[in-house]
Amino acid sequence: MLKKVAQLDENLFLKLFNGNSPLWLKNSALGLSKSGNGGLYLVIAFAVSWLGSEQELLAVTLLLGFLIERPIYYIAKNGFARVRPCDCLVKGAYIVPGDKFSLPSGHSAGAFLVAIILAQYFPQLSVVWFLWAVGVAASRVVLGVHFPADVVLGGLIGSSCGLAAILVVGYL
Repeated sequence: MLKKVAQLDENLFLKLFNGNSPLWLKNSALGLSKSGNGGLYLVIAFAVSWLGSEQELLAVTLLLGFLIERPIYYIAKNGFARVRPCDCLVKGAYIVPGDKFSLPSGHSAGAFLVAIILAQYFPQLSVVWFLWAVGVAASRVVLGVHFPADVVLGGLIGSSCGLAAILVVGYL
């Protein structure tokens, strides 16, 4: 069963990753991927903490979300130890990944964690937050450094940790 799922995941990756992608797609994917590197999250947390007491809760929720998510991510990443597609399936990923394992995607986890929390505090922009998170996740496949299942699991981890942080902060 797992072998069939892995084969399906590889086949889907090969349909989505194209070593000859058009320049606009490469550049879009690079921009989206970079927006999920982590620096933007710090800017958001610091910026909103200056907006008032209501928004300070947003910064606390983001911090708590990442304090929950990061250990889970690192344990899963090293536990699964799945080799990246650019190291076992194709040559020519568009970026050099920061580590050697692919499952789960940390960019996807971070983006969905932030999207869930921002949607809680700014629900009128929920579509924007989730489109951005999906874009970050998809960019990791387009760039050749993650399988589709990596970004799905990363998104689930990030979403769950974001919801947990919202619940905890709501009880404080």
